[in-house]
Amino acid sequence: MPADAVRFDQVSKRYGRTDAVADLSFAIGAGEMFGLIGPDGAGKTTTIRLLCGLLKADAGTVRVHTLDPVKQHRALTASIGYLSQRFSLYTDLSIDENIAFFAEIHGVRHYDVRRTRLLDLTGLTPFRGRLAGQLSGGMKQKLALACTLIHEPKLIVLDEPTTGVDPVSRREFWKLLSEFLAQGITIVMTTPYLDEAERCARVAFLNNGRLLALDTPAALRSSLPGTLYEVMAPQHRRIAASLSGVTGVLSVQVFGERAHVRLSQSHATGGEALLEHSLRTAGLDGATVRIIRSSLEDVFVTKLGEVSS
Repeated sequence: MPADAVRFDQVSKRYGRTDAVADLSFAIGAGEMFGLIGPDGAGKTTTIRLLCGLLKADAGTVRVHTLDPVKQHRALTASIGYLSQRFSLYTDLSIDENIAFFAEIHGVRHYDVRRTRLLDLTGLTPFRGRLAGQLSGGMKQKLALACTLIHEPKLIVLDEPTTGVDPVSRREFWKLLSEFLAQGITIVMTTPYLDEAERCARVAFLNNGRLLALDTPAALRSSLPGTLYEVMAPQHRRIAASLSGVTGVLSVQVFGERAHVRLSQSHATGGEALLEHSLRTAGLDGATVRIIRSSLEDVFVTKLGEVSS
């Protein structure tokens, strides 16, 4: 069996009195796409910086390809590519020149063939002479990805790579990631978009620097008890108060004008009728109720509730 690409064992990092990462343990297999999910301040970026050797852990051990990313940083640099959430390339250089610059930084020689292949793969070949500052947000991210991959790393780390990118470019970016994953590259990424997290082989939910849950998206969804219903009503602000005390209702989570209501398995038969009757009794006429599949958003909100309760 190949060694893990990344391993965290009881890792902690503090900023003053704040625990940015607290007793964090997980492993990422070689060739896996792994997602770090959590709100702002959850510890995602600190985790990535620890992984890349940009920060030293206060406690615990971090290993990337069996190497210490701080003590053996230079040896590890050749096998890691890092793409930050902010565009950090040179806007006054062309696409070709940016890729050449990063190739030379990494000591890559005779990179013309590799650059051409990356340009073809990202669809940037027709624009290779254009200045980076004149590119759209999606094209900038493609260029940044090409620069990240020019030295052929075994592991690429992506910090919210599609934030602020239009939906079409997001889809194209994910198609590129799928192709690189097929080449055996390990991908570690953070994302605020839980629909994107569904694409990962496994995801880790973080909050306040602590691990809430880690598993495949399917296993996390199926871990929630009972049956989930979506409820929509004209007076949607009253849904939670109307249903929270109903027998069989395990939880009510409000998302804008809709609510997700989870019923215990023993009340799942005839659940729509039970909820509709309860809403009518509470004076909420015209409500619609339907069974839906649990999402990672449901899982995450539930896990947060378990911690705060």
